[in-house]
Amino acid sequence: MTDLDRCLLVRMRGHAITDELAAWSRDGLGGVILYRDNIRDQEQLRTLIADLRAASPDLLVAVDDEGGDITRLEAATGSSYPGHRALGAIDDPALTRDVAAAIGGELAALGVNLDLAPVADVNTNPMNPIIGVRSFGADPAVVAAHSAAFVGGLQSRGVAACAKHFPGHGDTDRDSHLTLPTVSRDEADLRRIDLPPFAAAIRAGVRSVMSAHVLVPALDTEPATVSERILTGLLRAEMGFEGVVITDALNMNAIQDTMGIEAGAVHAMSAGADLLCLDTDWETQQAVRHALAREARSRPAFRARLTQAAERVNALAAWVDPETEAEADPALGLRAARRALLVSTGDAAPLPLTGPPYVVQLRVTPDRAGIGGRAASLLATLREFDPRVDGVTLTAEPDPDAVLPAAAGRPLVVAVRDAHRHDWQRRTIEGLCARRPDAVVVATGLPSDRDLAPGRFLCTYGGGRAQVRAAAEALLGAPEDGR
Repeated sequence: MTDLDRCLLVRMRGHAITDELAAWSRDGLGGVILYRDNIRDQEQLRTLIADLRAASPDLLVAVDDEGGDITRLEAATGSSYPGHRALGAIDDPALTRDVAAAIGGELAALGVNLDLAPVADVNTNPMNPIIGVRSFGADPAVVAAHSAAFVGGLQSRGVAACAKHFPGHGDTDRDSHLTLPTVSRDEADLRRIDLPPFAAAIRAGVRSVMSAHVLVPALDTEPATVSERILTGLLRAEMGFEGVVITDALNMNAIQDTMGIEAGAVHAMSAGADLLCLDTDWETQQAVRHALAREARSRPAFRARLTQAAERVNALAAWVDPETEAEADPALGLRAARRALLVSTGDAAPLPLTGPPYVVQLRVTPDRAGIGGRAASLLATLREFDPRVDGVTLTAEPDPDAVLPAAAGRPLVVAVRDAHRHDWQRRTIEGLCARRPDAVVVATGLPSDRDLAPGRFLCTYGGGRAQVRAAAEALLGAPEDGR
């Protein structure tokens, strides 16, 4: 085993462990991160993780499971649990803890021991393309309380939590998967707005923190992931964090296009990161490994840094102890989603609708591609309730007069996702509602879309399966069997 192997969290390909990955795991690889294309079903996942554990009992097995849109276990449909923004809207930290414990219990039962959640970013910019409903909200106190609650719930099941994305990705209008965003706040506002949720997570005992690929000029001229001032000076020395610092994926364009993955790995490790996330192919992972080895041979200080990081990863692996017998409450997520649902009818006709609607569903393609999320389909969910529901899914601006004849004589539902960020969706809502003022606009993103809907409006605060189902119940009435 070498220290540098313990400092790598790598992506694997396919549904089964390869001979190469098994050998690397036996040689001391730090961890494997699983994505939707590694998971076919729970039986396959359980077998895969058992094989990984057989190769290395102290391997970290990580996923991104935040609830809502961002889930690996239920990637095809969206989570059975509401996401962060819905929980923040309810503002019941005890419920957030219960939801996190339920997610943790499901992960633990499968052998996952590291969940890259919660999102501790304060989403103050409604134009943010990558955080949005993944955040508990725009109020630092709310985000802090729920970040701490999520940490407590998840870790109560022996699954390590990871507060992300330090020192805050909420005040950007760019996606770090695609470019290097800049957070333009001054230092006073950073300390007042962005840092309190991370401080709360640290007080709650969070075992890991993920760095953000963002430039924060008030703190440093280097991106946070490769900034010693931010990772070592601020996070460790000042805020007192003693756990594992994990980088966001180093192949994201914010790093790959500015300094390259190999140099980014060396700089991140030098700055204070402990576990380098490589969402890359095998060849790139080996290239990073060799780059770290070269740096270690030439710099004694870097060798010492690798040893320190490996010790922290070892301590995390020794701490995790998934509670495989945790009891599940499959109805918890839907109950929470119902509590979060925002329903505004004003002077218009109350809900439920008087008959099966015609649904115009507006979607941006690709949907949440940067992080592999997927919003559930309101149209498909409504059809599960009533096969007579009809509709169309559009990914570009239609002619309203060409769409509306199919809705003649039926209630009209317009389903949108963060339409305030997309001109064509705004224009489509305006055109459809001008002709059909009785339409119901259902937003599966932020409530900022309320200003675009002149009449009846629902907001789910996210596109997870439970959240979209709660909206379907409000539109059609809860099914008699209470499913």
